[in-house]
Amino acid sequence: MKVLVVGGGTGGLCLAQGLRQAGVDVQVYERSRTRTERLQGYRVHISPHGAAALHECLPPQLWRRFVDSCGKSGDYRFLTEQLTELLLIEDELTSGPDAASAHHSASRITLHQVLSAGLEDVLHYDKEFVRYERNPDGTVTCHFADGTTATGDVVVGADGGNSRMRKQYLPHAERIDTGIIAIAGKFPLTEEARRLLPSRLVEGPNTIMPPKGCCMFVAPHELGGGVNDETFEYNEVLFENTQSYVMWAFAANSGRFPVKVSELDGDGLRDMVGGMIADWHPGLRKLVAESPGEAVSLLPIRTSVPLKQWPTTNITLLGDAIHSMTPFGGIGANTALRDAQLLCRNLVEVAAGKRSVLDAVGDYERQMITYGFKAVRFSLRNAHQSVSEATAGRVMFKTVLRACSAIPPLKRAMFSGQGK
Repeated sequence: MKVLVVGGGTGGLCLAQGLRQAGVDVQVYERSRTRTERLQGYRVHISPHGAAALHECLPPQLWRRFVDSCGKSGDYRFLTEQLTELLLIEDELTSGPDAASAHHSASRITLHQVLSAGLEDVLHYDKEFVRYERNPDGTVTCHFADGTTATGDVVVGADGGNSRMRKQYLPHAERIDTGIIAIAGKFPLTEEARRLLPSRLVEGPNTIMPPKGCCMFVAPHELGGGVNDETFEYNEVLFENTQSYVMWAFAANSGRFPVKVSELDGDGLRDMVGGMIADWHPGLRKLVAESPGEAVSLLPIRTSVPLKQWPTTNITLLGDAIHSMTPFGGIGANTALRDAQLLCRNLVEVAAGKRSVLDAVGDYERQMITYGFKAVRFSLRNAHQSVSEATAGRVMFKTVLRACSAIPPLKRAMFSGQGK
């Protein structure tokens, strides 16, 4: 059995690592021209679901490298825009007994480096997927923009939210704009900068909740024991992978932003957010104002529309290619990793002669559709609640948080074992 994976992102690479470990013939086709062309990003939260998938799919030495490269997760706080504490969720409340069932603060860049390590002979760059065609013998041939092709017994579309594989295979699958815009940045965490910021902003992740209409997420990423093994073309903090930083993301409904917000550069986006939080705590204002412009990005927030089960074939989809979700909740990457773990298990059984391709793929899709679109709905609900213009709803939620803070058993019941 030969498996073709279209897309070399988090889910696709995790699947490839797992299949390769099991001795299954797998090839990955990534549209980036080089390993580092589109390698950028911010902190990513890896939940116990994601950690379990990485532990199962990665070779032991790469799993250890991932764990060593992670920063500490830290206690999680809900705060007002003046940094008044609404609720503290202690790290121990959501941690598992070992690294494979724990929360991790990871650099997206380092995670990609770990996932692509050792795949040099199966990971093909500069392969922009154009279309696929079915062959009389049941195999599928993928066509790429450079005129080359690849043929396999199973094809997995892992090519992200704008998936061309999805558009051909499931043209009715919609991905829509939520009407929410987020602007994210990175504040380099030097020793001097650490002294300038309130301690709660550098000790763990925080959700900032003003009275209504917007929100901010702030989380430090303290480098672990791993090191950057890449030589990057760009010497910019967005691509920086050797220094600790605080990641922040400000989100609101698009109507709160200037009409031409998409035309602003990083400096303009940073200054605009600074103006929108001008009456917030000085620590939050400093965090935004002193972030380098090249580390600030505009992130339109889109989401998939849930689907019913489709007829199973030897083509399937994984991660954002099928259940793209908002970043509210921090579960997108973890759901993609969960997909990779499940699909890998099933395809390994096919290779071992224990089940058919259609049985394996169908079982994967039934489970994935259930938990994947549950995550989509959860994420979208969080997004709309976070930027709601209704003061009453925000007041009620803050009241619930304060109640949880005052009644420890209630807090444990609500948050024990939950993702941060």
